[in-house]
Amino acid sequence: MFCPKCGQQNDDRAVYCQSCGHSFQIKPAPIDVAAEPYAGFWVRFGAVLIDAIIVAAATGILTAITFGAGVILFFFGPWVYEAWMMSSEWQATVGKRALGIKVTGLDGGRISFARATGRHFAKYISLCLLFVGYIMAAFTARKQALHDMIAETLVVNQ
Repeated sequence: MFCPKCGQQNDDRAVYCQSCGHSFQIKPAPIDVAAEPYAGFWVRFGAVLIDAIIVAAATGILTAITFGAGVILFFFGPWVYEAWMMSSEWQATVGKRALGIKVTGLDGGRISFARATGRHFAKYISLCLLFVGYIMAAFTARKQALHDMIAETLVVNQ
């Protein structure tokens, strides 16, 4: 490679110019805090509240219509709702979509139903730890809660 300062030919693996000592290392660009791609704690909390209302209403209506036989949805409804919605093209539940956030893999791509299922059930670990797993999202660099770290997912602004 040629040195941009003096024009001298250098080895491609060189860190400094052998002639003038100019550094070839690229300095990282400063981080723009306003362009933070990760969804914050309170936005995520709002999305959870919206989703809880939707799931509770749907479960209650179906239980009433089936005269109590739909109570099984109390256990399976939240899991199927969340895993299906997050693995869909929306990449978000209705609550997350309403607040402009979505769930991605670490590579930024859509997650599978299996990964969304694992993420859902990893939330129970956060519950057992007195919500500390959820609160972690307010303090980690990529705003990841414990269940995001376990499932290797990110919650990002759209």
